[in-house]
Amino acid sequence: MNTCIIQSPLGFTKITGDQDGVTSITVLNSEEKLTDCIPQELEDCARQLQEYFNGERKHFHIKTNPAGTDFQKRVWQELLNIPFGKTTTYLKLAQQLGDVKAIRAVANANGKNPLWIIIPCHRVIGSDGSLTGYAGGLHRKQWLLEHESPYTQQSLF
Repeated sequence: MNTCIIQSPLGFTKITGDQDGVTSITVLNSEEKLTDCIPQELEDCARQLQEYFNGERKHFHIKTNPAGTDFQKRVWQELLNIPFGKTTTYLKLAQQLGDVKAIRAVANANGKNPLWIIIPCHRVIGSDGSLTGYAGGLHRKQWLLEHESPYTQQSLF
């Protein structure tokens, strides 16, 4: 398993994977030593993440191999259907998966997403529009949603 650490606007980002695909992307809450030479299996992922942060990419095309239960993988697959710049709710996700009673399980699977940004769990909000639950911190969720917003806020001062 190969690992690299890259810098993002939201902090140091750890990418892990091998020839079978990227298994995890995690934003770290501490400073880490940046990787001098990114392993070949992770180069494309690191490049696409930088393009995303630079505003040059809206869709990712990388080979992934996240570990999870069948249910978690179904939820993560459904998350991939949320368009760039749009949001959905945990309730709508549960409905799309065919069981409105599974809302807590959907939220739990969303929180266990191992592929930060690639599987866009940050696009899921509360039914009341609140920024609920985000493993990377609500400040990062807000940043990501603003980054993807088709509307740019102008500064008045």
